[in-house]
Amino acid sequence: MEAAVAARTSELAAARTNLEFALSAADMGSWELDLSTGSIRRSARHDEIFGYADLQADWSIARMLTHVPVEERARIAQAFETARSSGHFDIECEIRGADGSQRWITKKGRMRCDDAGNPVALMGVVTDVTTRREADAQLAQAQKMDAIGQLTGGVAHDFNNLLTPIVGSLDLVRRRHKDDERTQRMVGNALQAAERAATLTQRLLAFARRQALQPKAVNVSTLIDGIADLIRRSLGPTVKVILELPDGLPPARVDPNQLELALLNLAINARDAMPGGGQLRMTVASDTLGERNSVGLEAGRYVRILANDTGIGMDKATLARATEPFFSTKGVGKGTGLGLSMIHGLAAQSGGTLTLSSELGRGTSVELWIPISTDELEPVANQRSEPVPARRAAKILLVDDEEIVRSATADMLRDVGYRVVEAASGSEALSALRGGLEVDLLITDYLMPGMTGAAMIGELRGAGQGLPVLLITGYAATGEDVPMDVPRLAKPFRQVDLAARVDELLHVPPVLKRLRAVD
Repeated sequence: MEAAVAARTSELAAARTNLEFALSAADMGSWELDLSTGSIRRSARHDEIFGYADLQADWSIARMLTHVPVEERARIAQAFETARSSGHFDIECEIRGADGSQRWITKKGRMRCDDAGNPVALMGVVTDVTTRREADAQLAQAQKMDAIGQLTGGVAHDFNNLLTPIVGSLDLVRRRHKDDERTQRMVGNALQAAERAATLTQRLLAFARRQALQPKAVNVSTLIDGIADLIRRSLGPTVKVILELPDGLPPARVDPNQLELALLNLAINARDAMPGGGQLRMTVASDTLGERNSVGLEAGRYVRILANDTGIGMDKATLARATEPFFSTKGVGKGTGLGLSMIHGLAAQSGGTLTLSSELGRGTSVELWIPISTDELEPVANQRSEPVPARRAAKILLVDDEEIVRSATADMLRDVGYRVVEAASGSEALSALRGGLEVDLLITDYLMPGMTGAAMIGELRGAGQGLPVLLITGYAATGEDVPMDVPRLAKPFRQVDLAARVDELLHVPPVLKRLRAVD
């Protein structure tokens, strides 16, 4: 009998040990509430979850509640009372551990009764679900950002379509009233306001990662040097600007216009963080990242732009939200909250990333990582103040479903000497070409009902016919369906930019023969 009892005792001890091991493997702690005494027996893992290094001498509901936020204590206490009648216990709550940590836990239990059916103990497990809660919060944030991105991308597209005829018409008025100083001043102010609105839509599209980027090989040091005076004027005399722009760095693959806008945003953010003056240091370098790196990028070579300011800095809560769209610490009307989110979107869409570090009273550091380019640098073109006139009266087929956009674009082209045939859809344009229309250039919008500009270009090329094509768009999504060799012009555009692109396309060596009817 003694041997049997000893063996049974040994089996129970082994079973308990195995159970504790299994619970530990599942990152769970066990507990058992004795209803008659109110004391709670626990495993070591239970107390570890509550922030204790060692198993505590005693435990009770009252002691557990000291770890729960004050506003939640009544709910948790009521859950224990309800378990007496319901037979089960299931809660999830936040706790502050004895070590000062903030955690989320779940506690689940079932009531054990004696042979007469009377409840005698509540037994269960406790689990640290902090990691799961954080993952759920990150997923919810990502879904929210995606929804906002889709909304802002669509709004920006519509806004760009509205701005295109405004900018185009103002350009025409400016050219036709060159000698009227008052008209020039009013048109200049209106164009400045329109350009600011266009900048806002670029920020929206950059945040949404839906702007039609035109990446190319860019000498970042040369680009920053070219806007150095603008940066210094934007920051004012109280901020000292130090630029470290070494020669010989590999070119970065990025949209130069968007990068200029991003760097100006960084400078303005730094200025606002230094109301009493300070210093902004901007450094450019190249780095090679391995498979495992601290910024989460693919292995490869990158150009790194580092901006350090001596401003007021950010606390951890502000830093965590710094790249959220529309989040701003500035006063009402003094910021859109899109600056850093736009830069973050540009970096991500370019294959790089944006990292931030900051402390209150110790300034902020911003790192912009951009992949290097294997392409050759393009020669810098001189900026023109007047549109290039047509060298000949070439005929252009213009396709856009928005009548006001199409009309304004056609007026800009006719103003410099081109003949324009308008079409309101891709199918209408194809019908005209199949009917024998001969043109020297096709200009088409991207997003149109029924058939996109990319689909129309694909049909033309699939039929073995082709000609120079210019895609004008205020929103080109990711553009996977747009052939790589099709140049783009972003809406809203100035007449000088439109005329320059048309002149370039009409006077490059022809690759495909002139477009005629498509069978």
